[in-house]
This record gives sequence, C-alpha cells and structure tokens, in this order.
Amino acid sequence: MKSRKITERVQWMGAIDWDRRLFDSLIPLPDGTSYNAYLVMGSDKIALIDTVDPAKVDILFEQLKEIPRIDYVISLHSEQDHSGSIPFVLDRYPDAQLICSSKARELLLEHLSIQEERIRVVEEGEKISLGDLSLTFLYTPWVHWPETMVAFLPEEKILFTCDLFGSHLATSDLYAGSDPYVCEAAKRYYAEIMMPFRTIVQKNLDKISDLDYEVIAPSHGPIYDKPDYILESYRDWVSERVSNKVVIPYISMHGSTAKMVDHLVSALVERDIKVERFELSTTDLGKLAMALVDAATIVIGTPTVHFGPHPIVFSITQLANALRPKARYAGIIGSYGWGTKAVEQISGLIPNLKVDVLGTVMCKGYPREEDLRSLEELADAIKEKHSTLQEGN
Repeated sequence: MKSRKITERVQWMGAIDWDRRLFDSLIPLPDGTSYNAYLVMGSDKIALIDTVDPAKVDILFEQLKEIPRIDYVISLHSEQDHSGSIPFVLDRYPDAQLICSSKARELLLEHLSIQEERIRVVEEGEKISLGDLSLTFLYTPWVHWPETMVAFLPEEKILFTCDLFGSHLATSDLYAGSDPYVCEAAKRYYAEIMMPFRTIVQKNLDKISDLDYEVIAPSHGPIYDKPDYILESYRDWVSERVSNKVVIPYISMHGSTAKMVDHLVSALVERDIKVERFELSTTDLGKLAMALVDAATIVIGTPTVHFGPHPIVFSITQLANALRPKARYAGIIGSYGWGTKAVEQISGLIPNLKVDVLGTVMCKGYPREEDLRSLEELADAIKEKHSTLQEGN
C-alpha cells in the first residue's frame, strides 16, 4: 500500500498485516493488525515517527523511495513491531538522528545494536523544531513499557501515541470515525495490553488532556479523527466502575464442572445478573480479556488434576492475575475424584486481584442436590454484593 495523506505536511506510512493471526506467540489477532509510521515534513527538517515490524520493512522503503533525506527517526516505543526496522532506516539515511526517551536509549542499544552516537535523548516536554512545524514529547511510562512517550504536533493538531489507543485491526480505512467495530478492537487491545497498567494509563490520560489536538494517530489500527470517541471509552475502561456482570472461565473433563457452571449461570440469570461464560479449551483469550474489563465478579470453574486445578485453568488464572482486572469479587467452583487442593492453589495464583472471595463449591464426583444448593447460595451472595453497585462506581 502507498503512503496516504493526513494533511499537506503529514503522511501515513506503514503496512497493513492482513494475515497475521498471533502476536507475541500469545495474543490472538482475529482481524490482523497494522504497523503505522508517520512522515512529518517541516520547512527545514523531516521526521519519521516509528517504523514497522521488520517483516514489512520493504513496504516502508517503497513508500520512502521518493524521500531523499530524513533528519529525525523518532522511537516512541522500543518494541520490535515499532522499532525493529529502525536499524534499516538509519542505514538508508546515514545523517538521521534517532530520537527517544531517556529510558528507551538503553533498550534500543541492547535490543537493536544501534550505534550510540546516532541516538539523541529528549527529555519530558522537550520540543524539536522542524522549521515551521515542531514536535513536543511527553513521557507516558507504562503504556505499556517503561520508556514509552507520545509526540504532539501542535501546528497540525495531531497527537502521535504509538500503542496508547491502538487497535489490532487490518482495514483499508485510514480513519476510525465513530465505528463501533474499531472501538471493540481497541477494547480488545486495551484488555490484552494496557489493563495491567490501568491506574498509570489513567494518569497519562490526564497528562494529555490539556493538549489541543483534533486527531490521535496510534501505531496500530486506524487514526482517530473523532478523538472524543476513543477518549471516552478509555476513561470508562480505566475508571473504578464495574458492571453487574459475572465472568465464568471454566473447563470440564467428564461433565461435573460443566453441570455446576450450567446451574450457576441459570441461578445468576434468575437474579438479573449478566453472565459471560468461557469454555477454556476453545476460548478466544482476547474475548475473555475484554469481558474482564468491567466485570464485578469472576467465578473460576475447574476439575481436579492430581490434586490441583486443570492445567488450562491454572494458565488462565495466572493470565488473569497478570491482566489485573478491576473485579471486586470472586468464587471458585469445581469437582474432584478423591481429593483436591484446587481452591488453595487457585487462590495462591491471584495475589494481584484485590477481590473478596464470596464462596467456593467443590463437589466429589457428579454434583448432588447439596452441591446445587451451595451454588444457589453463591448466586445469592453475588446478588447481594452486586446490589450495592451503582452506576459510575
């Protein structure tokens, strides 16, 4: 794809990765992704903001073939999908300086073996002149690495945010508009990548709130020409508000745990509580992460394997602990053959989740009437806690 005009002085460059289906050997990409770079052409200097995944560098070079010089290559984030092609760009433009944050310097030296003399560190709030245009840099740590920053182009009212506000979405649309499909992709991206740093993201949203921009240009997915749309969504996701919703990730080997989940789902629905259930052997991890963004309660369902939780449940519980959703309550249900320590082991896997455990129900063999009554009691406990939730909490 050729470069595309955003304004007379700014071009989108990069690559649409239509066919990629996995990121970091972990994150599903059902809709592909893009690697966005931006060329900013001032009257005196030219800057390239971010690059592309190294597998797509030939596309970037084709877009740059009519650009005789680049004065600044700007790394907003050191991860490979944005900075991996920087060494190739610096080879092509030997007079270009690499601009980065103070913490990015070490990462770029170590990860990409860039020559130290090519790097120029910019400090918080520092401005670089391109002649009639300028770029101001603000540090935005932990969105989602410690060295990340954004670049503001005030003359064109564009904020370049790299991973912040990104979406793994391959599309021919340059702009997001108010498309709910883009917002859903951005929510998936937030849930998988930004949610562990929710409170820090909130502070960084406050940091950029006073800037006068009309366009947000991330490094994945379409550009936000109506930035309030994504900003309002992010403010909701990072807020303390939780929904009257229970998320149930589970797996069942011989039907016992599945029977318990079926009964609990029915009991919760009868109590006017929304439920999202995920059978983990077939679950899209991104959809599970999205469901966790605003869920008030998580109930984990597992059979017992050698006294502990099923290995898939073990893995997903560790993942939930890493994602740090803002859920307030939890429960554990499941089954066992002769003995179990699943409850103790699962509880030990979630130290990052600041939740009250409302109940545990572990049945021996197939669930009996007393087990089903215990599930009803768990549903009652969840309803009681959820009844105290208020809109905006």
